Amino acid sequence: MAEPVARSEPPHPPALLHEDALNYTPTPRSVPLARHRTARLLTDWGHPTLAGDAALITSELMTNALLHGSHRDRLIHVRIALTSTTLHIEVSDPRGERLPSPRPAEGTDQFGRGLHLVGALVDDWGVCPREGVGKTVYAVWALGATAGPSPVVTEKGRGG
Repeated sequence: MAEPVARSEPPHPPALLHEDALNYTPTPRSVPLARHRTARLLTDWGHPTLAGDAALITSELMTNALLHGSHRDRLIHVRIALTSTTLHIEVSDPRGERLPSPRPAEGTDQFGRGLHLVGALVDDWGVCPREGVGKTVYAVWALGATAGPSPVVTEKGRGG
């Protein structure tokens, strides 16, 4: 599992191809809204195979922000940024004193698996202070040479 990395600020990708940022009210309804938005954006941006994992990570980070980092009158901020080599997802909340930490989960435990899932699915993740108040939890995928749309394959298995 990738361990969280503490930084003074989240890594900001250079040369953005796409970026989206939206604030959500701290209500349970915001979690599926952010998850579906992430999946749609990644598909629209040419990365449908990454859309499911990215949506799952957004959902996990949003749920943690809602359960452990929200205040009723403060919004949760989600930022998604795509470059030719990386995908960044950031979820910011107003509770800087409540840092995420993976914990053991056993058997039928209802909680405790989300951050382990994050660590298993991304190449890098961590937490940093948010400008002003709060914190940002981020997840990063290295897209590498296989990023982008797949080549067209003909019947003979050659690119077309």
